[in-house]
Amino acid sequence: MISFIKGKVFELTPTYVIIDNHDIGYHIAISLNTYSKIKPEQELRLYTVLIIRDDAHLLYGFYDPLERDIFKLLISVSGIGPNTALLILSAMTPQEVQQVIAREDVAALKSVKGIGAKTAQRAIIELKDKILKTYDISSDTTTTAASPVKEEALSALEALGFPKKRSEKVLNDILKENPEISLEKTIKEALKRF
Repeated sequence: MISFIKGKVFELTPTYVIIDNHDIGYHIAISLNTYSKIKPEQELRLYTVLIIRDDAHLLYGFYDPLERDIFKLLISVSGIGPNTALLILSAMTPQEVQQVIAREDVAALKSVKGIGAKTAQRAIIELKDKILKTYDISSDTTTTAASPVKEEALSALEALGFPKKRSEKVLNDILKENPEISLEKTIKEALKRF
């Protein structure tokens, strides 16, 4: 197994990169997510997955290990091949894929070309528990961007010994009810709800 390849970017397109590693050019398929983080001719390390078929040895590369891990989970689902998994990771960030599966958002998965309702449901059924356990994600987490108030309140609650998952749920509820609430009031309200 080739875990990563480090070298200089020789050629870069939205679907693949060629990395020059000691005068050998490695053709590596990438997602748009990874493409957006690569600069031409930079020294680069891509985390890789090697897939061997009867007619080819294919390398898939990812800018960070989380994206590679999500790719591996996706291709473990029947009906999702490497190219479809790359499409999913081009349409969403790895964190968004985690959230979509944790929230059982079939519609979001179906919006990706090549994913039908049955495949989306199968992916959610097969991956939800793995994602919730492995990445410590709550199934009711909202897609709103984390606010500074939420982050600071979460840190404060964790410092007081409250569990992270429960704290996130309480804070999400409070911030949904009153998005403009101050940090101090958020923490006080959270303490009342435990």
